[in-house]
Amino acid sequence: MALFGQRKKKTTTEAGATVDAAPTSGPTSAPTEQASPEWDRSGGPFDAAEKTASEGYLDFGGFQVLAPEGSHVRLDVDQAADTIVAATIDIGASSLQIQAFAAPKSSGLWDEIRGQIQESVAGQGGSSEVIEGDFGVELFVKLPVTSQDGSLGYRSARFLGVDGPRWFVRGVLGGPAATDEREAAPLVDVFRSIIVVRGDAAMPPKELLTLRVPEGAQTV
Repeated sequence: MALFGQRKKKTTTEAGATVDAAPTSGPTSAPTEQASPEWDRSGGPFDAAEKTASEGYLDFGGFQVLAPEGSHVRLDVDQAADTIVAATIDIGASSLQIQAFAAPKSSGLWDEIRGQIQESVAGQGGSSEVIEGDFGVELFVKLPVTSQDGSLGYRSARFLGVDGPRWFVRGVLGGPAATDEREAAPLVDVFRSIIVVRGDAAMPPKELLTLRVPEGAQTV
């Protein structure tokens, strides 16, 4: 069973904005002009009309996800609005942050969001690179950080993005999983397991789907 923790933080909620486990800034390769091909979602992430959650799934409202035994789930809360804006699943020293957004009927968001992230990364003195990964076009970023002894280093993150019917889901791999495929593998499986519950309500593009604490969550 996954264990839960909660942290309050002032977090912006635009789909391309910076969040704690999803750094979005640093010199970047220029935003790609080529639109990414539509990703085959037959292996996930899924729409609620395509798959029903089975035993072991955690229901966050806007999405459901299968958290592995022994994992730890952290909830990111926007202090100003007192709302949950993301769920982060930790396995060992690696993490996967998940956010889900409303999207237009006619087009996806990932190409636009990717460019916004690259611009943000560049503004923070980091670097970004468009790569081919488990979910088609992905984004690898490196952000400058200063250690306690004053030396300059970098923190890496790998952004996953998948467009679905009227929704967009973003994942950010942090820690060793950002650069090590073996570390990333169990968290990639978690991302594949996501079932997005968009609902029928009218929502502006890039608005976060409403999240809640899953029933029966065991907190630590």
